[in-house]
Amino acid sequence: MFSNDPRTVLTLDAGGTNFVFTAIRGNKEITDPVILPSHPDNREVCLETIVNGFSTIKKKLDDLPVAISFAFPGPADYENGIIGDLPNFPAFRGGVALGPFLIKKFGLPVFINNDGNLFAYGEALAGALPEINAELKKAGSSKQYKNLLGITLGTGFGGGVVINNVLLSGDNGCGGDVWCSANKYNNGLVSEEGVSIRAVKRVYRELSGDDTELTPKEIYDIAESNRKGNRNAAIGTFEELGRVAGFTVAESLNIVDGIVVIGGGIAKAYKYILPAMVDEMNGTRSMLSGSVFPRLQMRVYNLMSDTEKKAFLMDESVWVSIPGSDKKMSHNTGKKTGVTVSSLGTSEAIALGAYAYALRMLD
Repeated sequence: MFSNDPRTVLTLDAGGTNFVFTAIRGNKEITDPVILPSHPDNREVCLETIVNGFSTIKKKLDDLPVAISFAFPGPADYENGIIGDLPNFPAFRGGVALGPFLIKKFGLPVFINNDGNLFAYGEALAGALPEINAELKKAGSSKQYKNLLGITLGTGFGGGVVINNVLLSGDNGCGGDVWCSANKYNNGLVSEEGVSIRAVKRVYRELSGDDTELTPKEIYDIAESNRKGNRNAAIGTFEELGRVAGFTVAESLNIVDGIVVIGGGIAKAYKYILPAMVDEMNGTRSMLSGSVFPRLQMRVYNLMSDTEKKAFLMDESVWVSIPGSDKKMSHNTGKKTGVTVSSLGTSEAIALGAYAYALRMLD
């Protein structure tokens, strides 16, 4: 979708350290990115930086852009383009009408959304979902997927949902939020307390007994035996994150029923996270009578595993007779879903999601 669209959209990846500006046409970046410091603690300088970044990209184009579209991390009134209180952007405390500000500056429609939402949208339209459906078709399977739950593992636990190519925004701009779901180990805590950078740091300290402040990258290097440290604790840290994430994702899939794609910096440790996550999702639940059921109606497969991916792609349809007729029809007996890691990369998926969201809104 939109891969052959001739329209150009200005986009921004808004981080607490840097702003990365670019332009997209036909699902492809058409300019080299412009990277500027974000100045999150100075409102005037931050706004000036955003204007300068978009202005610089606009000057590089050979046509006029049709819109500005980008993600901002944190709470916001996305429909009206108002950014609320953000932990990483103290300059925006009290609320800033960023959308109307940019509309006035550039005379273009401006669309702002949550980064988790746009990550999911990019993966649904130009990433994991079309890739998986193409592989299923190539394998001779009659199954095709239309729904996707995207989650990001980073500073926090982000999420977004796409149903049949439509982004679930929600009436309050909260559609797809997973961070405040119940935590597997303590239902009084939000799940993000177990699925975030701070969680990785905390769990490694607890499991290793080492109070040294290490980054997730350093802990991953220990797990990979590329750095000295407690390897078992490092692996256990990412496995625990996988279990907490799997608990929340499984609850979400009872509503969404679609493919799961993972992004964010911590997702690089997927070889340790995904097996624990999928095992959690394939767990069981029981009734008071003692009956035991799978916690999900569908079987979950780790699509980063060659063995599990082969089983996922296998066609399990059979032919059944139509009563009162000599005709038959295909019946797909296998209820399956898969968990995979973004092949686009989180930033590119967000940018493509922002592009598609703008064009969908304009149309």
